[in-house]
Amino acid sequence: MTEDATLPHDLRLRARGAVSNAVGRFEAHGVRYEADGWDRNEEERVMRTQVSEERPRRIISYNRSPDLPFDRSINPYRGCEHGCVYCFARPSHAYLGLSPGLDFETRLIARPEAPLRLEAELRARSYRVAPIAIGTNTDPYQPVEREYAITRRCLEVLSRFNHPVAVVTKGTLIERDLDILSEMAARGLAKVGVSVTTLDDRLARLLEPRAPSPARRLAVIRRLSDAGVPVRVMVSPVVPGLSDHEIEAILEAARDAGAGAASWIMLRLPREVSRLFQEWLAAHYPDRAGRVMNRLREMHGGKDYSADWHRRMRGEGVFARMIARRFDLAARRMGLDAGQGALRCDLFEVPLARGDQMALF
Repeated sequence: MTEDATLPHDLRLRARGAVSNAVGRFEAHGVRYEADGWDRNEEERVMRTQVSEERPRRIISYNRSPDLPFDRSINPYRGCEHGCVYCFARPSHAYLGLSPGLDFETRLIARPEAPLRLEAELRARSYRVAPIAIGTNTDPYQPVEREYAITRRCLEVLSRFNHPVAVVTKGTLIERDLDILSEMAARGLAKVGVSVTTLDDRLARLLEPRAPSPARRLAVIRRLSDAGVPVRVMVSPVVPGLSDHEIEAILEAARDAGAGAASWIMLRLPREVSRLFQEWLAAHYPDRAGRVMNRLREMHGGKDYSADWHRRMRGEGVFARMIARRFDLAARRMGLDAGQGALRCDLFEVPLARGDQMALF
């Protein structure tokens, strides 16, 4: 039974990250559940995942962020069942009239026509090739991908066009697509980043309740590396007071698993994520909540989060510099500081579409 007023009193949460479901910031009215005062036993209901479908007009999203290494991305899904409480993408659910809280991880939106839209956009005369990132907002290999296979079909399109792609995930389902990724990697067209936040199973289960275990993610790194796919371990987010002491251990485990590069990002708490994360801290680590939040505020000028370019992902100040220094030293010592190299763009070619006259010859 939950006591949060944003949830029905007979609803039980099982393996979820957020502990509340307040409405998004654009809604004119909120929702609050109150007990009716009658002392009776009500049968508990478990919150289930629901999936609806969307027909996107466009699938490639472009950005001009000066601190991102890519200018375009694809997201096959909205929302993510992994339920990572720290996910910076949670506020995007508010644009759909849904809560960045539990709605984000239980009311998912699949985009089955994404591969068709992708092919149409790549065929446009105005299109100019550059690496496409997949999984920058929500995980392309979350559990629902097993049923929809949207990510796989997008990779098939990119492979046919000889288009470079960088995938970011913490999902084990990526192993299913090793046939495509390894072949693309052999042409210099694919690389993968695998997120490992912590090696502590208990902390991982609480932070990322439906994501694979840390050991399983290291096994994914091994599978990718053995298949010839360049793989980078992403120590992200670093959570001060909870996981920052693990930086060196994560890098060492990832190197031993076959990772060839590494990166890191400090915990970010934009918009609704700050409240959700503080609720999570109060529920699971009340003795450390003050320390964690104080550290974050030290790095963002006294605020929970600052969105300034080039500082939003690392923070600033003494603690931020110490984390950066530790990471740099460890990555250099373990040979993970060289980066993955650039993907090839010179192979891009628009294949003949079915029905084209030249396809007859």
